[in-house]
Amino acid sequence: MGRTWAGAGGSAEPAGNAFATGRNPRHAAVAVTTGILQLLGPRELRGVLAHEFAHIKNRDILLTTVAATIAGAISAMANLFQLATLFGQHDEDEEGGSMLGGLAMLILAPIAATLIQLAISRAREYAADATGARLCDEPRALASALGKLERGTWLRPMQVNPAAAPLFIVHPLAGGGLLRLFSTHPPIAERIARLEAMAGQSASQVRGRADASV
Repeated sequence: MGRTWAGAGGSAEPAGNAFATGRNPRHAAVAVTTGILQLLGPRELRGVLAHEFAHIKNRDILLTTVAATIAGAISAMANLFQLATLFGQHDEDEEGGSMLGGLAMLILAPIAATLIQLAISRAREYAADATGARLCDEPRALASALGKLERGTWLRPMQVNPAAAPLFIVHPLAGGGLLRLFSTHPPIAERIARLEAMAGQSASQVRGRADASV
């Protein structure tokens, strides 16, 4: 399922990160930067690759592409509505209300579309974490990797097009505050907490089976 490449565009990238791309499992690839090979241990790297393979398995690239297309269509429709309002024929009483309604549509529709797109992207990251943790059978290894990658990103952000940022396992650009509110990635702390909870559940199940066999 897919292929794994090291490096970033054929050149050394000191920042640690990884991403998956492809419309389906038969036409997909996973790429890791050279920096991630130096930053993570074998178990942590295995967890990262499992996360990226999970994106491919769950067809997340296709889903996020569709979501982005829908968001763009909503924004385009808002612009068309605004043009129709500006150039349509209305009496004076209707004109004021139409202008306000058109302005509200022009502002709120793209914001709503963006928020929906962000919600879908964040949900798919959580799902890929869960699926990847099951694939590698080491939730804590993936959790440890996420923590290291986030710290590495703060110290050494990648120089990438912001449009490509959603592809990466952790947000590759530096920034906080309001920028994080509009990030396509959920908070790393929450992702780690969920993985730790999965690890705790797995340990409880193992202890339960051991007790049952006694």
